[in-house]
Amino acid sequence: MSAPVSTAKAGLEREWWLRTLAVFQSPRAVFAALRDDSEEAVEARQEPVLAVVLLAAMAAVLTSPSTGTLMDNADRDGLVVAVLVFLAGIMYGLAVYWIGGAGVYVGARAAGSTRSYRQSRHVLAFATAPLALSLLVLWPVELAVYGGDLFRTGGSDEGAGHWVFRAIEAGFYLWSFALLILGVRAVNRWPVVRSLGAVGLTAFALAAVALVPSLL
Repeated sequence: MSAPVSTAKAGLEREWWLRTLAVFQSPRAVFAALRDDSEEAVEARQEPVLAVVLLAAMAAVLTSPSTGTLMDNADRDGLVVAVLVFLAGIMYGLAVYWIGGAGVYVGARAAGSTRSYRQSRHVLAFATAPLALSLLVLWPVELAVYGGDLFRTGGSDEGAGHWVFRAIEAGFYLWSFALLILGVRAVNRWPVVRSLGAVGLTAFALAAVALVPSLL
């Protein structure tokens, strides 16, 4: 590979890492950039997509009711819980990326989209960025406040504080949902109503995927 080509590739990859951060501030521009489905652009955004999906999936796994009982077994310590959450996050992330992406693709196609399955997966991936953010900013606070009680039945994480954190958590999910609508709209150049219709057609598929953590 020649030096100019290598430099151009590195620059494109850096651009997509910056876009991954920009999705919190200028999401429309980020989703519009997904219209470029060339092999060069896809390759450049593979790592950011993977990072966002895995972080978001781990955040989703942590919200599962079953996660709150992991340390009921005295043989499990914090390290074991971290490994279990990581492994479950990988499995759930793959399910969301492929099955959820298929749901977005089918819904968009039903609404008249000509975008690819790959673009649908990437729209969904960047739409989950707020969940990835919650793993980095919300869960460390919860761990600092409640410690291992987050993973035990009847711990100190019950009560008003629990519901405050869950309300904040719900806000991150609503943010992701809003980004999904915006992403479908931006990548297809659609009006809001048509984008809502496309996302509505994917609702059952995404709801089914959302049940996966409870089964792990």
